[in-house]
Amino acid sequence: MRTRGEESVRGRRLKGRYANSIQVGQNALEFVLDFGQLSPENEEVQFHTRIITAPGYAKAFFDTLRDSIIQHEEQFGAIRSHYGDIESEGSSLPDR
Repeated sequence: MRTRGEESVRGRRLKGRYANSIQVGQNALEFVLDFGQLSPENEEVQFHTRIITAPGYAKAFFDTLRDSIIQHEEQFGAIRSHYGDIESEGSSLPDR
């Protein structure tokens, strides 16, 4: 039985990490995504995972995430963000 946050890919077990904070940097050749967690006990985000990827893959990631969010909102309703609601027709994301 699979536990929450763990998945097997090609026989290797992946371990999930919770993130409620993300920091993104970029230059001409790459995007850098730092994921971390902010908890009430800490005043600073504790970053734990860094993904470095080429701009084309970052765009593909964005498109995939956008499509997944739209599908989620169609099934469960608009996602509320602590940054406030950003709603367009039925989805909180702009069309492509």
